Amino acid sequence: MKIVVIGGTGLIGSKLVSKLGGRGHEAVAASPTTGVDTVTGKGLAEALTGASVVIDVSTAAFLEDAAVVEFFETSTRNLLAAEAAAGVGHHVALSLVGTARRPDIGYFRAKIAQEKLIENGSIPYSIVNATQFFESVRRIADAATEGVTIRMAPVLFQPIAGDDVARVVGEVSVGSPLNGGVEIAGPERFRMDRFFRDALAAWEDLREVVTDPHAPSPYFGSELSERTLVPDDGAVLGELRYGDWAGRIAPGG
Repeated sequence: MKIVVIGGTGLIGSKLVSKLGGRGHEAVAASPTTGVDTVTGKGLAEALTGASVVIDVSTAAFLEDAAVVEFFETSTRNLLAAEAAAGVGHHVALSLVGTARRPDIGYFRAKIAQEKLIENGSIPYSIVNATQFFESVRRIADAATEGVTIRMAPVLFQPIAGDDVARVVGEVSVGSPLNGGVEIAGPERFRMDRFFRDALAAWEDLREVVTDPHAPSPYFGSELSERTLVPDDGAVLGELRYGDWAGRIAPGG
């Protein structure tokens, strides 16, 4: 079947297009670089013609809080309207674990707005809530760096490989709509400060990780609590352990 992947040229989207195509589906990568803009609506109707499923893995992580909310609200409204016109039968969205616990965090608040629009819409849907990706670990460390010091709270942290995210999202997309959500996370749970101390050692990075229970997290935009970033019981767990991930020590991984 035809499956349109919004954000299909990004980290998760490109993996999804490859995996779905390998299973015999017509997987279409839709993003501004392929002529599809969900904010303006440009190219949406054409991209969705004949589609059975739309998967939204688009991101707006580098916008300020109000702009992120506006992006997801506008994009989601446009997507749902275009899907209804095209007769799409399943809308799948990739969101984050922990959004409901911390609506004070700007990006989480934006994802909550996205989820509510989907839940209140007319298209059958599935929402996949993921923890942080292995591929984001360096950016999280860099965002918390002050000089040669990285301040990290000893909260729970359970990152997941991008390949595992794409695999689960792909499986959900070809199944029946959940009309609800599923949480996914990596197979191992860490203390965030210890995880980053070990990660930097593997990178041979001389920055010092300092444990600070009240450390603000510039990456997340707020101080983190014990369970902000981990799923509840019953989450689907990825297969790849961080220590076995090839990008663990690769430059820019």
